[in-house]
Amino acid sequence: MPKALLWDFGNVIVRWNPRTLYSKIFPDPVHCDRFLSEVCTMEWHAPTDCGLTFAENVARLAALHPHHEAEIRAWHERWDEMFSGPIAETEAAVEALHARGVPQYGLSNISHETFDATVAMSPAFGRLAGVVASGFEGVMKPDPAIFRLCCERFGLAPGDFLFVDDSARNIETARGLGFDVHHFTDPATLQPALEARGLL
Repeated sequence: MPKALLWDFGNVIVRWNPRTLYSKIFPDPVHCDRFLSEVCTMEWHAPTDCGLTFAENVARLAALHPHHEAEIRAWHERWDEMFSGPIAETEAAVEALHARGVPQYGLSNISHETFDATVAMSPAFGRLAGVVASGFEGVMKPDPAIFRLCCERFGLAPGDFLFVDDSARNIETARGLGFDVHHFTDPATLQPALEARGLL
């Protein structure tokens, strides 16, 4: 049975979606979807989660799409507008686990440039005894190396962790490495998952 939590950040502790911002810039949903699927894609964004600066990544894309330069720059300049607040069920679980003395850690694909602002968005981040953040490490989920790094840094075996993430790819990689996992798709399922493992 697991004895520690390993939390993802986005859409587990805080809600994050580029559409939260870009629906303001492109009120027409069709135009918004096209921009996010053809210009500012998650594939384009990924290098910033591995250490590339936003300035470098934005400049590269703006050179390819000069007519969308302002909208591309908004990805960095208005980053905070992609968030829509903490997830109450997770915050409550983090506090309850803290009260029971359960060790809690973080594992996030996140830029080194936005890390501090993100962890200021919820007191839950302050309960984490340690965090492995991809932007500082130069490796990101679902690469097995970053999961192994968590084990080394926090002094625990894979089976000692319950890993909570919203990405099926990340969950499958972690499961294959021996982590206990909870695929976070509905906040209401979190507490039962913790109770089933005797963590709450």
